[in-house]
Amino acid sequence: MKALTFKRYGKSPEIGFAEVARPTLKANELLVKVHAASVNPVDNMVPTGMFKPVLHFKLPATLGSDLAGVVTEVGSNVTRFKVGDAVFASIFDLGTGSIAEFAVVPESAAAPKPSNLDFVQAASIPMVGLTSWQTLKERLNLHAGQKVFIPAGSGGIGTFAIQLAKYLGAKVGTTTSTGNVQLVSRLGADEVVDYKKQEFEKVLHGYDAVLGTVRGDAIEKSLGILKPGSKIVSIIGPLDAAFARTKRLNFVLTFVFGLMSRKIMRLAKKRDLTYSFLFVRPDGAQLNEIGKLLETGRVQPVIDKVFPFEQAKEALEYLAKGHAKGKVVIQMQ
Repeated sequence: MKALTFKRYGKSPEIGFAEVARPTLKANELLVKVHAASVNPVDNMVPTGMFKPVLHFKLPATLGSDLAGVVTEVGSNVTRFKVGDAVFASIFDLGTGSIAEFAVVPESAAAPKPSNLDFVQAASIPMVGLTSWQTLKERLNLHAGQKVFIPAGSGGIGTFAIQLAKYLGAKVGTTTSTGNVQLVSRLGADEVVDYKKQEFEKVLHGYDAVLGTVRGDAIEKSLGILKPGSKIVSIIGPLDAAFARTKRLNFVLTFVFGLMSRKIMRLAKKRDLTYSFLFVRPDGAQLNEIGKLLETGRVQPVIDKVFPFEQAKEALEYLAKGHAKGKVVIQMQ
């Protein structure tokens, strides 16, 4: 089968199409004919080797984690799905990829495709949906009346997280460029800071939570907008020792990650705040709940651009420019 792969880590990963063997199934897995796959910033980071200590691939490896498609085969222990079912899933951190004609999906990671979405729309959801769910609901325990800061509101995570936070009854602050102010306001953002004109840390105050999505010093700056007792959850780092222990990494990596997060931990503690790093995990049950929200229209996909399968590499390059409004999707057929 045809798949978008990378051959090595580093500056010359040799990303391109390759013929690879069609996957064989374990008892708890589905074989899915992929109709669409979306790309995420991590897909551009993986070939650099940035996540080599924590994401394990057998090279050459297929890229991508988000997919929507139709089940063509089921393992002997699968009970929730049958051949012909339309599903969507994230297979992030499972050692396989989704930008291919077929993908293996554990039954526990899959959910029925929302009936009101086509495959392109459904494929845009898993990574951003699960990341938003696991940060806002699980880690931050966001509830009605609280204020959450979600920077980069027009990006893939931002466009979904704003909608989910509003569904949970929270007030949302965000940053975006001048041209995207209307978009994030339409999605439900209550306080919108045009970062080309203002600095968010001088405008926003009295927040209960921050979802860290922007690299650089944005995390440290966000400390000043939070009330004592508030929480920061970052999906872009710095990584922390708690994450290393969750992944059962060795002592050296646990120590290194602890050092990486030492400064932000110290600064947060001085203000009576808590910091943690979150690495999204596949979860079909959560994705099923997200699917129900999508079917009610309470949350909607935001798609910037759709590329044909033959231009999958160009889709990654387009995403890397950092200007996408919502998600970038690859359509297989």
